[in-house]
Amino acid sequence: MAYEKAGFVQGDPSANKTLLARTDGVTTRKVTILAGRVLDAGAVLGKITTGGKYILSLSAASDGSQAPDMVLAQDVDASAEDIEAIAYETATVVASALTIGTGHTLDSIREGLRVKGITIDD
Repeated sequence: MAYEKAGFVQGDPSANKTLLARTDGVTTRKVTILAGRVLDAGAVLGKITTGGKYILSLSAASDGSQAPDMVLAQDVDASAEDIEAIAYETATVVASALTIGTGHTLDSIREGLRVKGITIDD
């Protein structure tokens, strides 16, 4: 299935098996990754309050992105410009497949993601 507006073609869904603990109850949403980042699928994203773009959530941030919000569903190279990507809005993800930003731990992101609909399977 092509996601033309997001600028990518979805690959083999089996590639997500290491990120997703279960395939039921998964919902995704298109997000904009702020330029200057290269992120792997599984990155725990935070939303910048001003502008609404997403970056890797870092606990010391003070722009809103310190609060984990979604999990990136695909690899993204936004090194040159903002890139639209697909992120998990609800899912059960595998803990070892997550990329967690500096200052965060599984314990520090678990509750924030859970209330948003993302659970972590250890």
